[in-house]
Amino acid sequence: MDNKYSAQNIQVLKGLEAVRRRPGMYIGSTGPDGLHQLVYEIVDNSIDEALAGYCDKVDVEIEKGNSIKVTDNGRGIPVDLHAGENISALELVMTRLHAGGKFEKNSYKVSGGLHGVGASVVNALCEWMSVEVYMEGKIFFQSYKRGVPDKSVEQIGETDKTGTCVRFYPDLEIMETNLFSFEVLSNRLRELAFLNKSITITIKDFRLPTVKEHEFRFEGGVKSFVSYLNKNKGTLDKEPIYISGTKENTEVEVALEYNDGYNENIFSFVNNINTREGGTHLVGFKSALTRVFNEFVKKSKLVKKVEESLSGEDVREGLTAVVSIKIPEPQFEGQTKAKLGNSDVKGIVESLVNETLTAYFEENPGVLDKILEKLINAAKARIAARKAKELTRRKSFLESTGMPGKLADCSEKDPEKCEVYIVEGDSAGGSAKQGRDRQFQAILPLWGKMLNVEKTRIDKVVSNEKLTPIINTLGTGVGTGFDLAKLRYNKVIIMADADVDGSHIRTLLLTFFFRYMKELLEKGHVFIAMPPLFKISYNKVTKYAYNEEDKNKYLSEIKQQLNISEEKINVQRYKGLGEMNPEQLWETTMNPETRSIMQIRLEDVIEAETIFTTLMGEQVEPRRKFIEENALAVTKLDV
Repeated sequence: MDNKYSAQNIQVLKGLEAVRRRPGMYIGSTGPDGLHQLVYEIVDNSIDEALAGYCDKVDVEIEKGNSIKVTDNGRGIPVDLHAGENISALELVMTRLHAGGKFEKNSYKVSGGLHGVGASVVNALCEWMSVEVYMEGKIFFQSYKRGVPDKSVEQIGETDKTGTCVRFYPDLEIMETNLFSFEVLSNRLRELAFLNKSITITIKDFRLPTVKEHEFRFEGGVKSFVSYLNKNKGTLDKEPIYISGTKENTEVEVALEYNDGYNENIFSFVNNINTREGGTHLVGFKSALTRVFNEFVKKSKLVKKVEESLSGEDVREGLTAVVSIKIPEPQFEGQTKAKLGNSDVKGIVESLVNETLTAYFEENPGVLDKILEKLINAAKARIAARKAKELTRRKSFLESTGMPGKLADCSEKDPEKCEVYIVEGDSAGGSAKQGRDRQFQAILPLWGKMLNVEKTRIDKVVSNEKLTPIINTLGTGVGTGFDLAKLRYNKVIIMADADVDGSHIRTLLLTFFFRYMKELLEKGHVFIAMPPLFKISYNKVTKYAYNEEDKNKYLSEIKQQLNISEEKINVQRYKGLGEMNPEQLWETTMNPETRSIMQIRLEDVIEAETIFTTLMGEQVEPRRKFIEENALAVTKLDV
């Protein structure tokens, strides 16, 4: 065998071939997240025009057939000849990596599209793309197939507007899907409108008979953002606290407001990019917040009520905040820009927040007292939770086994191959234990209604008899102590009856996961089992129907195939999981080859926050309004 390694083994990927060969390096993945990243890359270019002061309107359209159209009223991508490359600047931007105005400081002082690869990467990963540029009274056009121009840039008409219109269709040879989510895109565009108070952003979805659309424009900027997030919550002040300033070319904007809930809700951005993993700007904000409140506690008469200093967790209980900075040369970790690395930003944000908050609370002692009382109670609850946890560890059998008594575990030890069913009721749990595949399926039965975590602090959560079995079974911990690497089961499947009580239990569980194990939802580990509603049988022919439509379809098929009347066919309506024997439960709901399970994805965090607060929170009025607005949309309701 010839193992010679020479220059002939070195492969050079030309043009955009590197992007097509390794798309994950540029857009994170080829799944749904990467698909939507294609849109963000194009929209970010329009937003950069807005940041430069040349654009105040961006329109996004999901066209029939799942193509995307993004139009702005900026200056338009330059189309004149580039002296060094001897081709149109438009073609250069769309077909060459690291070509764009983001590297020339006079064109864009602040930019989200840092790497200069956005438009060309999208072009490389699309089956087709076209660009129209409106400038100097003319319309210029160029189209591409998988990143390669069909022909040179040409003038195709005249116009009185300026800007750029990009249309594209993802290449399914590379991307796993082309199904754009209106909700996911709306979430991002809403964020951008909040972060840029001078801009109007619209999104329209033409794939349905009735066009879905949103228009986003928020004059209050990040203050409006925080008010929106807290709209269905009781707040401790009349309006959010607003902090802004510029230091060393870094613009900082922060808005924060405390509500009467127990959950932390902080969003951070750099040059309009959502830094989901935080970074130095977020560290600076959190450090300042903790320091400011601890300083005020020391000066307060409430100091005697605290056993120890307030922790970061304490000072962020019930906090809703948006931290947005704009910086000329951000250092992101990776092309998808999830985390900021600029070390000097921490000190800039920290000093600005520290100074502004100190001055604000000195001028508003009434607001300060309300917040301090809340934070001190949070510290007491945290200390009580820690003591309860330590007591449980000493007294409980869990210390030696680590597993709740009702859990029927599986024999497989590789978490990637394991799944756990959280089953409503002992009866269904018993059937599930008998019907499962013991090699890789674990069963955890639940009984009775569980705690609504939306209305309680973490000390009640970690000591609750309905929740501790779930916490111990999954092995990840909760809240700030959550560690996804310790998850014992790759799939967490909620199995409850298909009725109102079952829906309530599913909602309670999902609320718990959203508040205390959010990464389970973000990474797609949570599923809903879909048990059938009907068993349809005649002689040895048996079919299971999951809804009325399936039932009618199967009845019609059996009547036609066997030429019999409907009266001779036995239709059994399952009222609950407990009515199924172990074999039926395996066949319909647990066998990976035949079951139906629905994956829960956290696509729009802001919308999810609003829904959980509305449905499960303390405020009655928003819930009543939600029911009134959505009651007519309910097509099936078990009573």
